[in-house]
Amino acid sequence: MEIGTAGMAQVLVVLTLAKPSFIESGGVLTMAGAPRSGTAALTGTAAAARIKDGGGTVVVSGLTVGTSGTDIVLNSTLINNFQTVTLNSFSISPPP
Repeated sequence: MEIGTAGMAQVLVVLTLAKPSFIESGGVLTMAGAPRSGTAALTGTAAAARIKDGGGTVVVSGLTVGTSGTDIVLNSTLINNFQTVTLNSFSISPPP
């Protein structure tokens, strides 16, 4: 999973997901192997995220990042270079 600035203009941090990455139940995919952490490579404001497969192909895009009411919720959207970023949980629900 890559967490980046608006429009994924810059990738701030990469979080390596477990394999398998998600568990399905009732149509909802929940991240397996939580929590997952990564070290930030840049400083910036997190606003977007995407998930890539092992070959680097984007499989989920357009995820929002914020401190509440977003796809990915972080304690703070300000990420500093060399900061450890931890994702405690994450789930994807299909559109209605």
